[in-house]
Amino acid sequence: MQKITPFLWFDNQAEAAMKFYVSVFKNSKAGTVARYGDAGPGPKGTVMTATFQLDGQEFIALNGGPRFTFNESISFVINCKTQEEVDHYWERLSEGGEKSMCGWLKDKFGLSWQVVPTVLGEMMGDKDPKRAKRVMEAMLQMRKLDIKKLKEVYEGAPTPAAAGARR
Repeated sequence: MQKITPFLWFDNQAEAAMKFYVSVFKNSKAGTVARYGDAGPGPKGTVMTATFQLDGQEFIALNGGPRFTFNESISFVINCKTQEEVDHYWERLSEGGEKSMCGWLKDKFGLSWQVVPTVLGEMMGDKDPKRAKRVMEAMLQMRKLDIKKLKEVYEGAPTPAAAGARR
């Protein structure tokens, strides 16, 4: 058992969320579903908690009612090695949700995700501050992160913001 397990509070969509997330991530599986009994507080027989694994990471989902909702102060980062991975997670997780800037999105349950190519951290951490700045400027203009474009500006191509400033 892992030491720290994310515990996600849903109104009444814990089981649907579990099924959706397991369908999106490879090497994932649904776990146990516990139901409310006579003691409540939810209606008897309805889902109380659902456990699942996403690529080996354990999660617990609770149907706790409408009292608490997700916001951007908590998000999950998906580290992607290829553009195909970025595209897959970006499209699947944003279905019925909301696409934002810089690789951020909210899924249909309101949970925030960051879909990030692993090469981004390497480029942003470059010892050459000009290269890192170009990558940052390019990233700030993107919704879904584009590895090819990030690499191009890293190597010296002007960012859209810089190109516009020259006109």
